[in-house]
Amino acid sequence: MRPRRGGVAVPSLAAGVLLALSLPPFGAWPVAFLGAALLFWRLGGLRLRARLFAGWLAGVGCFAIGLYWAVDFNWYGAVVLVLVEAGFVALAAAATPPVRGRVPAFIGAATLLEAARQSWPFGGLPVGGVYLGQAGGPLVGAARLGGPLLLTALVFAGGAGLAEVAGRLRRTTGPARSGMAGMAGMAGMVALVAVVAVGVAGALAPDGGPAVATLRVAAVQGGGVRGFTALETGRAGDFAAELAATEPLVWARPRPELVLWPEDVIAIGVPVAASTPGRAVSALALRLRATVLAGVTVLVGTSRFRNEIVAWGPDGRILGEFEKVHRVPFGEYVPFRGFFSHLASLAAVPRDAIAGHGTGLLRTPAAPVGVLVSFEVFFAGRARSSVRAGARLLVVPTNTSSYSSEQMPSQEVAADQVQAVSEGRDLVQASPTGYSTFVTNTGVVTRQSGLSERAVLSGPVALRRGATVYARFGDLPVLVLAGLGVAAGLAAELRWRRRAGAGHPDGAPPSGRRLAHRPEGGARVGGWTNPRPC
Repeated sequence: MRPRRGGVAVPSLAAGVLLALSLPPFGAWPVAFLGAALLFWRLGGLRLRARLFAGWLAGVGCFAIGLYWAVDFNWYGAVVLVLVEAGFVALAAAATPPVRGRVPAFIGAATLLEAARQSWPFGGLPVGGVYLGQAGGPLVGAARLGGPLLLTALVFAGGAGLAEVAGRLRRTTGPARSGMAGMAGMAGMVALVAVVAVGVAGALAPDGGPAVATLRVAAVQGGGVRGFTALETGRAGDFAAELAATEPLVWARPRPELVLWPEDVIAIGVPVAASTPGRAVSALALRLRATVLAGVTVLVGTSRFRNEIVAWGPDGRILGEFEKVHRVPFGEYVPFRGFFSHLASLAAVPRDAIAGHGTGLLRTPAAPVGVLVSFEVFFAGRARSSVRAGARLLVVPTNTSSYSSEQMPSQEVAADQVQAVSEGRDLVQASPTGYSTFVTNTGVVTRQSGLSERAVLSGPVALRRGATVYARFGDLPVLVLAGLGVAAGLAAELRWRRRAGAGHPDGAPPSGRRLAHRPEGGARVGGWTNPRPC
């Protein structure tokens, strides 16, 4: 019999919900492995169409919760976003064979489709990825070896291993018990051992090296109301709040050497050096005798703008600027604006940000710093490019004040942690309404502001120049291993099908029956299984 739809839908949806609950702000990192295990189990024995359905429902369960923040902007856009992102999980499920080779294919397919999700469409959306849930878990050190994709692979490897071992233990009885190797599926045991081994290796791997110097840094959070866009509140209030919050640092002892302001707290229509806010920040840097980094939005014509981070030196002069590379689609620009204007109102995004370029490295008198502007902190390649260029500290000027809940700010903190570990660099983040953070190269959050409050986080941070394995080699090794896993799994399934088909009079499974493991309780029919209804 075909499995009843509820027998597929309910556990698949539950698997996605468990994956989502591992993410911030919930932060229950262990349940990610249970969610992956439940999905792996449910995909067993299902035909292609049923696997697609199961994977898509798991994706809906995961992203309906993990991307709920998108409702703050547009509820129907959020629905479309969830449905599209769920499609990546559906494809990963479809690529998982139903009977043989399931473990390596499941791990590899989930990793490859997460890599695709982080790159496409419109540059990708890493937000809501399961790797963020592991930022506070014991495996985060593995990011030094393979970044976010390796953390993703470990979640699904752990889930597949748990499911296989639990299934073998449940099915094995009596004299067949001959030690753990006899009770557990070999592939499942290998997967679990690999997760532990990679976790230990990550903890021992190069972490950016010892500090070559320390730097006194202040991250300024002006505070204010959250849940409103720039169109609703303007930026004048943000600038005034940042200026007022920074003023006490002039009399602080010791003074900071680097002051970090958030993203786009200065909005101007003229060159920054000639603007009133620009001159005010120049005077502030001179009084502080410190380097000041601040987010500047420069209007260009009637339809575009630049999202820049500008550096002022201790002498008050502008040292350089970096223009944001990874723009937020439908937030900072509208792709195919002419087409989408017929489908929805685009009044909330009246201008398109101009895409920047470059490594993100800013060389300042304080230190060479790698700049990740807001959304860019979710993209591992942005930090890696600046570290390879010589950055000894990572800074994240961001603006999450448009979000009414803590979900996006908390996921951004998790991304801070993973980036810091992946690249072996301390990281400082400044947001106008929170969260602002200090994160060590081991992923530990040493300072964090509250939401909406006015706060200045200050203290020493370490400057490092060593390289992690991930900083040297990037995603390629993980992608190659994931591809080999999928290929090996599909090859094992194909070999099994050929052998099973040769043993059956018709060379094919009985019509109308799903593929399943023989020990699940069904009667064997010509090399295939007629399972119990589920």
